[in-house]
Amino acid sequence: MIDKHILESRFKDVFGKNPDLVVKSPGRINIIGEHTDYNEGFVLPAAIDKAVYVVVRKREDDLINLYAEDFKENFAISMKDVAPTAQGWPNYILGVVQQIENKGLSLSGFDLYIDGDIPVGAGLSSSAAVECATGYALNELYGLNLDRVTIAKMGQMAEHTYAGVKCGIMDQFASVLSKAGHVIRLDCRDLSYTYVPLDLGNHELVLLNTNVKHALASSAYNDRRHACEHAVGLLQAKYPQVKSLRDVSIAQLDELVKPVDPEAYSKARFVLEENERLNRACEALQASDITALGEQLFLAHEGLSKEYGVSCAELDYLVDRAKQFKQVKGARMMGGGFGGCTINIVEKGFGPQLVEALSEGYRSRFDLELAAIFVAIDNGTEVVY
Repeated sequence: MIDKHILESRFKDVFGKNPDLVVKSPGRINIIGEHTDYNEGFVLPAAIDKAVYVVVRKREDDLINLYAEDFKENFAISMKDVAPTAQGWPNYILGVVQQIENKGLSLSGFDLYIDGDIPVGAGLSSSAAVECATGYALNELYGLNLDRVTIAKMGQMAEHTYAGVKCGIMDQFASVLSKAGHVIRLDCRDLSYTYVPLDLGNHELVLLNTNVKHALASSAYNDRRHACEHAVGLLQAKYPQVKSLRDVSIAQLDELVKPVDPEAYSKARFVLEENERLNRACEALQASDITALGEQLFLAHEGLSKEYGVSCAELDYLVDRAKQFKQVKGARMMGGGFGGCTINIVEKGFGPQLVEALSEGYRSRFDLELAAIFVAIDNGTEVVY
């Protein structure tokens, strides 16, 4: 949490005036449901108590004047010249401006200061938080009357068009629509959703950051997306009603995909099984059965590592070692894969001991430092003042 008075003071230092508005939008975790979003499946995300903060003030001209605390950098452009920039970070803001203009809504220029406490590179969706904080702040500042789902969709499109990342909807949706004490069971086919209480009782969530991101992550993502699409294509010849893996049974995969493309079969089967694991995880949460919930996480990691092939040695090491402690009820890699964090359900107070127990071996094996991120479940995007 960054103190609002500090944010206001920094804004005044940069722009010489007091701000009109401060908005925060959180990063997210995903309890279970990886690589299901682009297959029209289910995900189970929640916002965390780490956020991006956007501090804004209307201008009387058409200048967009930005400052990023992380980079200690300014960026300025007129409204009429808005376009992607090689500078990088402004694209997450400018892309949202473009989405608002695409809806025929009018903005004037504005000053915007951005800061945050989401660990970068940990797979906690800081980019989605930037987009959603910007969209929400401009919506409030200019009275645009956009609902939260629309703001999430605009953030996703901003990432597609200005950042060049063809992400699913989960990150933005979780950032904007989360509710403290709950996870969101989101249907990525039609964006229907329900809130499921996340009552971990005598347990808490601990993220273990591998501090690594392997270079093959983006190409591997594309390969797996293609494999899933190929499986769907093989099925459509006989079953034209199939639009995505959401419409498919394992029996159909066995019949038409397994004999032709074992690789596509393995990837598609994982997606079907991951959706089932998510349903069982929701049942466990409703029953307050943390052991059953944790078991689904262990099974998910096994599938992500062995079937979908998106884990890495560092992630596998952390999950395998964590599993040896009875105080750890569940663990798995989280996110796209090949680095980032593992998510662990542990008995309250055991987190620091777990980190201490794993750190030396991790350092010895990979020459990397292990970092722990302790998170609580928080509300989605909101006005700070």
